[in-house]
Amino acid sequence: MTLERAQLALLAATAAALPVSIFAGGILLSLSIGVLVARLVRHETTLERTPVDTPLLAFAVWTLLSASFAANPLRSHQDAKKLLLFALFYLGVEVMARGENRERVLSAALLGGLALAALMLAQHLFLGFDRLDRRPHGFLGHYMTASGVTMVVLLLSAARLLFGRLPRPRVRDLWLPGLVLLGVTLVATLDATPQATHATWLFVAALVLGAAWLALAGGATARAAEATLPVVVAPLAAWALVVSQTRGVWIGAVVGLAAIAALRTPRLLAVVAAGVVLVIAVRPAALSGRLTLGDASSIDRYYMWQAGLDMVLDRPVFGQGPGMILSSYPRYRWPEAPNAQQPHLHNNLLQLAAERGVPGLAFFLWWAVATTLAALVEARRGRTLAPLEPATAAAVGTLGVLAAVFAAGLFEYNLGDSEVLMLVLLVTAVPFALSRARAAVPAP
Repeated sequence: MTLERAQLALLAATAAALPVSIFAGGILLSLSIGVLVARLVRHETTLERTPVDTPLLAFAVWTLLSASFAANPLRSHQDAKKLLLFALFYLGVEVMARGENRERVLSAALLGGLALAALMLAQHLFLGFDRLDRRPHGFLGHYMTASGVTMVVLLLSAARLLFGRLPRPRVRDLWLPGLVLLGVTLVATLDATPQATHATWLFVAALVLGAAWLALAGGATARAAEATLPVVVAPLAAWALVVSQTRGVWIGAVVGLAAIAALRTPRLLAVVAAGVVLVIAVRPAALSGRLTLGDASSIDRYYMWQAGLDMVLDRPVFGQGPGMILSSYPRYRWPEAPNAQQPHLHNNLLQLAAERGVPGLAFFLWWAVATTLAALVEARRGRTLAPLEPATAAAVGTLGVLAAVFAAGLFEYNLGDSEVLMLVLLVTAVPFALSRARAAVPAP
C-alpha cells in the first residue's frame, strides 16, 4: 500500500471514529499526521497556501499569547493544545483534493454518524434515556456533544440527498447500513452487562476498519452501498435530534436545512417551514416543555452571558485565557445567577472573546467569514453544472454545516467539544480542496 492510500484510509477511519470515540479519533488523526509528514519529507506532496492560512495562524498565535497572560499560564497552555486539532483541516485539503477521496471521507463520517444516531435512539426507546435529566448521548460522553455531531451528520446527508447524483437505492444495497445497525443493536443489548465496554470497543474497531476498507475499495458494489447511507442517516439523525431534547441543535438544524434548501430552490424553504410547524403541532414528548424561555437553563444562560460580557470588558485584549472560564466565573458571577460555577459560557462568540480577547474573536470571525464565502462560491459554481457533480453536494453540505454550527453556537459552546470541532474542520476543508483540485487541472 502506498503512503497516499494509507493516508486516505486513515483519514476516512478518523472521520468514522469521531462520532463514536474521540480516543480512537485522536489516535487515527495522529497516525494520519505522521503519514502526511512522511509524504512531505519524501516530496510526494506539498501543503499549498489557502485563503484562511493568515486568520488561522493569527488565531493560534493570539491563543498562545492569551494563555501566557492568563492567571494560570500552565493550565491555560494545556487547554490551548487543542490548536493541534487544526491539522485536520490541512489533512482534509490535501486528501480531499481528489474527488473520489472526498466522497469516501465524507461517507465515512456518515457511517459513524449512523452508528451514533442509532444508539441515541436505542437509548431513548429501550434504555431509559427519555428524561430531561437523562438524555441519550450515544457513544459520546455528553448529550450536547452527541446532538452537535448528529446535527452535522444530518446536514451532510441532506446535502447529498438534494444535490448528489445518487442512484435509486435497492434493498440489496442496504447491507452496509444494515451491518452498522446490527452492531449498534448488539452494543445496546449488552449495555448493562459486564461485556458492555468490550462490545463497544469491538464495534468501534470494526467501524473504523470498515470505513478504511470502504475508502480503498473499488467497484460498483461498494459505491452502491455507500449511496444508501444518506437515505438511512437523514431520518434517523433527525429523529435522534428530536429525542435529544437539545434546543440549540434544533435551531441549528433548522437554519442549516433552510440554507441547503434555499440553495437548491427557494421553494423548498416552504417544505422546511412546514416540517417545523408539523413537529410543533404534533408536539412529541421530547418537545413538550422545551419550547419555553422561562426554564432554569434559559435563565442561567442570561446570567452567564452577562458575566461573560463583564469578563470581556475587564480584559478585552488577551481575555481570561483558554480554559480559564471555570476559575474566573465566580469573580464575575451576578448574584442572581442560579449556579455558582460554569465551565463555559454557552455561546461560541462570547466564549472566544472572554477567553482570548476581542482580537482572538476577530481572527476567528475572519476565518469563519472567509470559509463561508469560499463554500458559497463553490456551491454556486456547482449549481451551474448539469447534471450536478458530487462536489456540489460536498460544498453545499459545508455551507449548511457552517450555518447550523454558528446558529446553534449562539446558545452553546459547541466548538469546545473536540468531536464537533474536528468534524467542522474536516468539512470546512472541502471548498479549499475543490479549489486546489481545479488548480491542478491543466488548462486546455
